[in-house]
Amino acid sequence: MTQTAPSLPSDFIRDIIDDDMKTGKHGGRVATRFPPEPNGYPHIGHAKSVCLNFGIATQYGGTCNLRLDDTDPSGESMEYVESIIRDVKWLGFDWGNRLYYASDYYEKLYQYALALIRKGKAYVCDLSADEIREYRGTLTEPGKESPYRGRSIEENLDLFGRMRAGEFADGTRVLRAKIDMSSPNVTLRDPIMYRIKKENHYRTGDAWCIYPMYDFAHCLSDFIEGITHSICTLEFENNRPLYDWFLDQSVEWPRPRQIEFARLNLSYTVMSKRKLLELVENKVVAGWDDPQMPTLSGMRRRGFTPEAIRKFCEKIGVSKNDSLIDMALLENCVRDDLNEKALRVMAVLRPLRVVIDNYPEEQVEMLDCPYHPKNAEMGSRKVPFSRELLIEQEDFMEIPPKKFFRLSLGREVRLRYGYFIKCTGVVKDPGSGKITEIHCTYDPETKSGFAPDGRKVDATIHWVPAAHSIPAEVRLYDRLFRVPDALSEEGDFTTYLNPKSREILKSCRLEPSLAAAAQGDRFQFERLGYFCLDSGDSSKDAPVFNRTVTLRDAWAKIAEKGR
Repeated sequence: MTQTAPSLPSDFIRDIIDDDMKTGKHGGRVATRFPPEPNGYPHIGHAKSVCLNFGIATQYGGTCNLRLDDTDPSGESMEYVESIIRDVKWLGFDWGNRLYYASDYYEKLYQYALALIRKGKAYVCDLSADEIREYRGTLTEPGKESPYRGRSIEENLDLFGRMRAGEFADGTRVLRAKIDMSSPNVTLRDPIMYRIKKENHYRTGDAWCIYPMYDFAHCLSDFIEGITHSICTLEFENNRPLYDWFLDQSVEWPRPRQIEFARLNLSYTVMSKRKLLELVENKVVAGWDDPQMPTLSGMRRRGFTPEAIRKFCEKIGVSKNDSLIDMALLENCVRDDLNEKALRVMAVLRPLRVVIDNYPEEQVEMLDCPYHPKNAEMGSRKVPFSRELLIEQEDFMEIPPKKFFRLSLGREVRLRYGYFIKCTGVVKDPGSGKITEIHCTYDPETKSGFAPDGRKVDATIHWVPAAHSIPAEVRLYDRLFRVPDALSEEGDFTTYLNPKSREILKSCRLEPSLAAAAQGDRFQFERLGYFCLDSGDSSKDAPVFNRTVTLRDAWAKIAEKGR
C-alpha cells in the first residue's frame, strides 16, 4: 500500500519549497529522488531520507525517483539493489516507473566530461593518489597546482579517450576538474572527476574501465532526471559549491538545488555502512538481515512495522543540527503501533510444570480467550485447559521476598482467562535441589475470574497447557551496543558490543493457536513483550520467534537505577 502524507509539520526544507512554489520556480513542479549507493543494505538512517523525499513529493503533488548511484563497481551488487527496492516498497512508497541507475547515464556523463575538457575546465593528471593529497594542501594552507594542469585540450582529450579504452593501469591517471587550488574550500581544489578501475560492474560488465566520481555524477544525474530539490545529508554541505560548479559549467537553467539536512544518529547502534559491513564480514552478526542490525531488513525480521518507522521519522523531524536520537523513541513508536494491532497470546519461555491435583485427570476444557482486551473485532481463540500446565519459572518462589505477589507455597493467584489456583507443594530434583514441579489445587467456582465469596488475589499469571502446547525457540534481542555512541568511544567500536544483545531460549512452549502463525506475523506474548515469527530460520517443526521489543523500556529502568 502506498503511503500518503497529506499534512506534515513544516521544516526548513518545506519552507524553501513553499517559497519556490510562490515564485513559480520550476513551473511549480516538485521532483525529488532517493539516491542510495548499492553497497550495503539500507538502514534506519536511510528510512529518514526515504520518508522525507517521498513524503515531500506526495505532499506537493510531485514525483520522487528511486535512483541507484552505482558509480563505484567495487562492493556494489544486485543483491544490494534488490534489498533497497524491497525495503523502500516495504516502507510503503512507490516510485512508479521511475527506477533509475547512475550507470544508465555513463555515456552522457562521459560526454559532459569531454565538454569540460574542451572548455579547458578539466585535465588528465598523472599524480598518484598520495601526491594528489599532498598537493591539495590543508585547511590553513593553499594547495599546489599539478604539473599536468597545463596540458593542452588536445592532449587531455587524447589521454581521456585512451583511459576509456583501457590503455592505462588502475591508479596511473585521473581526470580532474580545473577549479582553484587556493580555494578555502578544499573540495574545490581540482577534485577528481574520473578514475580508472578495471573492475566488473554488476550492470555494465566490462563495458567501462573508467568510472565517474560521486560528486560529478550525482548533480548531473539530478539534472538529467529533472530533479528540482536534491535533498541530502549534512556531510555534503561542503560539497554544495562543487555540485553547483559542475552544473554551472555543464548545463543550462533550470537546475536542481541541493539542500542538506542532519542525518539520523541513533543510540546503541551504528549508522555507518562500512562499520555494519565489518560486523557482517567478521561474522559478529549472521548477515545484513540479522535482527540485531539497524538495517530495515533486520528490523522487519525482528518484527518492526513500517508504520512505526514512518511515525518515528515524523517524530524526529528534520533539522540542520546533528544529534543523537534515543533508541527508546523508536522502540516506543513500535510499542504504540503493535499495541493496537498485535494479537495477544500466551507463551512460556522458561517452563515450570504445574499439576492441579484436584482437577480431573482426563478432563480438557476449552477456555475462550480474546485476542485483544480493547478490540472485540479482533476475535478470540480457544485454549485447552487441563490438569497439567506450564508457567514461567520466575512466577514461582518457594520462599518469596516481601513484595513478591506471584505464586508461592500457600499463596493463591489467578491463571489468565482461568481459575484461581493455590500452591500446596513442590517437587525437587534430588541431586540439584532445583524445583522441577509444583502442585496446586484450583477453585472450580472462579472460572469467571472472580471468587463467589469476594476474595481477591494479588496477581494474574499466564500459562500454557502442558500436553497441547507447541515447542519453539525464542530469541530475546536487545541493544546491539552497551554504550549509546560506540563510535565516539576510544578504541575499536566492537569492544562495546552488548554481550546480551541476543539470548536464545530453546525450551519454550506456546499456546496451540500459534501453530497457524505465518512468517512475519507479530504477537504480544502476554506479560513478556512483542514477538515476531522469524522469516529466516523458522520451520514447521521448530518455529523461531524473535522478540521485537519489551512491553516497557527496560533500559530506562536500568538507567534510573544507575542514577
